[in-house]
Amino acid sequence: MATIKRFEDLEIWQLARDLAKDIFEEYSRSEPFQKDYKLWNQLNDSSGSIMDNIAEGFERNGRNEFINFLSYSKGSSGEVKSQLYRATDRKYFTQTIFDRLYNKTNVLGNKIGSFIVYLNHSEFRGTKFKDRTRD
Repeated sequence: MATIKRFEDLEIWQLARDLAKDIFEEYSRSEPFQKDYKLWNQLNDSSGSIMDNIAEGFERNGRNEFINFLSYSKGSSGEVKSQLYRATDRKYFTQTIFDRLYNKTNVLGNKIGSFIVYLNHSEFRGTKFKDRTRD
């Protein structure tokens, strides 16, 4: 794998950003959903949390911390899927919209999981402690 210097270059971050945008667009099209502020806020926060935790973990410059934050991102993808069910049960989304958003979330969660497996087996340790000296 080539060295990635910016979190914005990670495919999983790009997919997470796209998912967050899609969820917001669907919310803004559904007038009844706009009145259920609590559920909307939870769905918006959890979809944003996926991309934010990928970015934060990457910026920590340590493999183990990155893996930890990726696990938070994967957990947030499960939260999004659950909230999509609630939104659909309340008739805020059609089955077609639910299927599209759920599938995007599911693919993203699987890719995050695969990336965690890759990092767990990688020799790369990160740069966090690279230049520290011992006293």
